[in-house]
Amino acid sequence: MRIILTGAAGFIGFHLARRLLSDGHMVWGLDNLSPYYDVNLKRKRVALLIAEYGKAGVFDFSETDICDLASMQLIFRETQPECVIHLAAQPGVRYSIVNPFAYQTANVDGFLNVLECCRHLPAAPRLVYASSSSVYGGNRQLPFSEEQAVDHPVSLYAATKRSNELMAHVYTHLYGIQTIGLRFFTVYGPWYRPDMAMYLFADAMTHGRPLKVFNYGEMRRDFTYVDDIVEGVVRCVTGDGFCPFEIFNIGNNRSERLLDVINLIAAELNVSPKLEFLPMQDGDVPATWANIDKLKAKTGYEPKCSINEGIPKFVDWYKAYTMLG
Repeated sequence: MRIILTGAAGFIGFHLARRLLSDGHMVWGLDNLSPYYDVNLKRKRVALLIAEYGKAGVFDFSETDICDLASMQLIFRETQPECVIHLAAQPGVRYSIVNPFAYQTANVDGFLNVLECCRHLPAAPRLVYASSSSVYGGNRQLPFSEEQAVDHPVSLYAATKRSNELMAHVYTHLYGIQTIGLRFFTVYGPWYRPDMAMYLFADAMTHGRPLKVFNYGEMRRDFTYVDDIVEGVVRCVTGDGFCPFEIFNIGNNRSERLLDVINLIAAELNVSPKLEFLPMQDGDVPATWANIDKLKAKTGYEPKCSINEGIPKFVDWYKAYTMLG
């Protein structure tokens, strides 16, 4: 299959590209290499993909911004993708408090460009795109189900992700584009983003700094190992029997205490963590937990990696990566 993958230099994008390429697909990776976090980490991911698959002619990478409509149109015309996987976005709940316009530009304008590029191809590709568990906002009924109302976001990031779902619905209705939105729940693993909780925890423990633990330690998250996320995405790319417009939760179907995760990381690093308990931050929610029944029924998706298995894999990578610099 010919696939365009936006956000290919990102954490999930890198792992997904590797899987798609190993399965025999042709992948055109797009990413603007935003400096939101360490660009060198992004470049290393891309370099690894090129080293493994570039010479075989099945992987190509373009440093392209999804907000550059002319460049996007050219790439879509040249590649004629059968599927578009859209992961590129401005991430981060807390960052959206201080830099809201970055989210408007990347997450709304950029997504509109992707939709427009899809609809103007002679044969519209299937569009699989990243939404987020953050769309559940102020909901307190756990686990979160796709049937719940998602009209009370508590961060601008969440609002932009919900807007993507609504925009996709319009393009499915008006132009017949098949769209599949995936509400990712807290993803972790090797080649992790350095702005995310597990990396921040590991870095603080390694250097003897106190860990900031919000909501006084009462936070719970549905931590999902990246290989399980990738498996779910691939099933949505290659599977049959989908409705024209779909939205699925994709998570581990467990809500883990953040303190348990901290203790597992500390044990792998062989340190005693220093904890600084703080109140809830603006835009955060106390708990997430994915009901994955719908995705399981449509694709057979079943997450396999528990935090007891996944956290050691992340820590092994973290130690190797930070040692190499």
